[in-house]
Amino acid sequence: MKLNYYPETDSLYIDLSNESSAQTKEVSPGILIDYDANGNIVGLDIDNASKKLSLKELIVSKVPFEKEVLAI
Repeated sequence: MKLNYYPETDSLYIDLSNESSAQTKEVSPGILIDYDANGNIVGLDIDNASKKLSLKELIVSKVPFEKEVLAI
């Protein structure tokens, strides 16, 4: 899973899979869900993210993963 924040558009994209998106549905104003060809969710796009979410902190609890920090 990857979280990508784009300050120029104030959008947050959450990649849940490496599969390509085949369809996108807006489920709420500015909240879009991307699906692959089999109907599985592959990503979430949140427009105006800083107005909808707290972007100052990310807490991950009890998730088995390797930490990778990319350039800020």
